[in-house]
Amino acid sequence: MRNKVVLDNAKKQPFRYSTAVLSSCREIMMSTTLFKDFTFEAAHRLPHVPEGHKCGRLHGHSFMVRLEITGEVDPHTGWIIDFAELKAAFKPTYERLDHHYLNDIPGLENPTSEVLAKWIWDQVKPVVPLLSAVMVKETCTAGCIYRGE
Repeated sequence: MRNKVVLDNAKKQPFRYSTAVLSSCREIMMSTTLFKDFTFEAAHRLPHVPEGHKCGRLHGHSFMVRLEITGEVDPHTGWIIDFAELKAAFKPTYERLDHHYLNDIPGLENPTSEVLAKWIWDQVKPVVPLLSAVMVKETCTAGCIYRGE
């Protein structure tokens, strides 16, 4: 009996759900990850690289930040979190970063992508408990992902 799910205790008979009902329940109850991307412009330099390394000089990037949220889809709204709420939660952090010199921000004295991703996590996680990952990209081909581990 492939669709046997639970026993009806009163009759001791198998209680069956249709495949459509099982699929619908599974879709709603499965953990899902959504993401929202943000871009900001900022300058920095890496103070601990070897002398003469290009990243030791002042330079800037068009950074891309991706916030990933993992949780259960609300059966009423059909989403995990409203994208507008996520944007509002990230706004104070975004404003601290956009068009700023990252080295001047406490905690970002050595603003590598790795340090920046963890720093963003530390700012956002208290207000977005379902945050599951922060991706930071300095260029189209280089970046890192921090998952709070």
